[in-house]
Amino acid sequence: MYKCVVLVLLCWISVIAEVETHTREAKLVNIAQGPVRGYKAQYDNFFAFYGIPYATAPTGDHKFKAPLSPPQWTEPFEAVNKDVICPQMVYAPWAIKLKQQEDCLIVNIYVPDTDEKDLPVVIHVHGGAYQLGYGNLMTAKEFIKDKNIIIVNFNYRLGAHGFLCLGTEDVPGNAGMKDQVTLFRWVKENIASFGGNPDDVTINGFSAGSSSVDLHLVSPMTKSLFNKVIPESGASLSAFSVQTDPVENAWEYAILLNYTDKTKDVYDLENFYKTVSLDTLTSIDLLNRSDSLFLFVPCIERELGKERFLEDAPLNVLKSGRNHKLPMLFGLAEMEGLSRMPVFETWSSKMNDKFSDFLPGDLKFSTPEEKEEVAQRVKEFYFGKKPVGKETIFRYIDYFTDILFAYGTLKSVQLQVESGNKDIYLYEYSFVDDNVPLVPYTAVRGANHCAQSMAVGDEFLPNAPADTKDFTNMKQLMRELWFNFITTGKPVPEGSDLSMWPPTDANGSPHMSLDKTMKLRGPLIQQRFLFWDAIYEKYYAMPTAPPPPTPRTKTEL
Repeated sequence: MYKCVVLVLLCWISVIAEVETHTREAKLVNIAQGPVRGYKAQYDNFFAFYGIPYATAPTGDHKFKAPLSPPQWTEPFEAVNKDVICPQMVYAPWAIKLKQQEDCLIVNIYVPDTDEKDLPVVIHVHGGAYQLGYGNLMTAKEFIKDKNIIIVNFNYRLGAHGFLCLGTEDVPGNAGMKDQVTLFRWVKENIASFGGNPDDVTINGFSAGSSSVDLHLVSPMTKSLFNKVIPESGASLSAFSVQTDPVENAWEYAILLNYTDKTKDVYDLENFYKTVSLDTLTSIDLLNRSDSLFLFVPCIERELGKERFLEDAPLNVLKSGRNHKLPMLFGLAEMEGLSRMPVFETWSSKMNDKFSDFLPGDLKFSTPEEKEEVAQRVKEFYFGKKPVGKETIFRYIDYFTDILFAYGTLKSVQLQVESGNKDIYLYEYSFVDDNVPLVPYTAVRGANHCAQSMAVGDEFLPNAPADTKDFTNMKQLMRELWFNFITTGKPVPEGSDLSMWPPTDANGSPHMSLDKTMKLRGPLIQQRFLFWDAIYEKYYAMPTAPPPPTPRTKTEL
């Protein structure tokens, strides 16, 4: 995950420094809030609308609640501001150059220069472990240059600001996900003004954005807001996707922020979070926890008489068939676990000392002895009798590929197919360019976390060598597959010259291997999936909503 945040996200840092000299060619559209003017950038064949407020982030005691209505205006809104991002961890590389502000809920829209109407729409949800990122972190300008589709991206609240979940009236949880739903509703209401079809909307995302879009399939709030889904490296059942015990997470983080109250009163905890500054709230790094959790992510909400993004655990929703059943282009990169290479030197020795510290945090054990027994079984499955180290580096990569991304993806696919969704197209992206660095201590290259997203979107790596012919061809193939799916619901529609690609079954077969050539294969990493499925069947800690807070007496109010 962190590799996508630092490696993938850094790949787009130069987007911030990109200076677009606007020509006089402008486009004026009328939306529900008032007129909006966007501009056609020099050398581009599309109009860009930046920084349109789609909602208002509440502040003060209400800052953890659902978003409020957006502002309105009568004079044309100049949609040119690309600098606004939501509060996030202060060391994020773009945080210095962009403007962090509490009222950060803006949308960016890229519209082809065409008179056509009812264009397909893609809403892109950015990644960043639910802790950092912003709408324009990854753009898709090259994708739309010769394809008549509209691309939308946006900001949503992050970290504790977006995902603190106490189950109280003022902190019900999932503010960041409700931002996303509000944006989907905004698109439904306004996208026709830009030439888009509000009934032909695909949502896609990478990493935490992928987790998000898969979660939207199990939310009661999102019915009829989109009709196709492209999750790229992340799923609703990924270990990091839903908080198991959100109140306990809130206590843990508050202690890291030097909160010292020992009463365990949720209302005192709520007051602490309401009064602490946003700078303090975003001051702790949550990206490199050994249990692969990030604390502040979506949660199951307690019933408070208001709309809830998640009313039940995704696993329960999928097993009961209450999920939205829509065409999906769903998959991951072959070596997602490369995202944990920056901590390999320190983690490998710690894994040898106490492997149980590195089990995924959504597992629960009756005793410490039981946890150690499972940890030993897992370690032997991946590493045999050898230590975690340079000799077993690919098993280290496989391990984090599986616990962060692969198992959750394949389990989500299995349950969605069993629920009646017969239009899921599963893939593994394994292409690597000669410019990709070697896996440390080896002569092998691997497709890192979100590698497929980089092939579809714009890649801006300062001082990077030019794309090889193979990567140029791969980008062309990936964009064709994604465009086919966006416009037809199938990556390879009938009549295409590409290799036939049928939907997958519940066992993950067939899946398409995406490399220099497309190859249809059987079940994806079946042995590893079945190993983890047996463990999760016995030890999964089902996410639950926060319990009702203890009522306060009149003297306490």
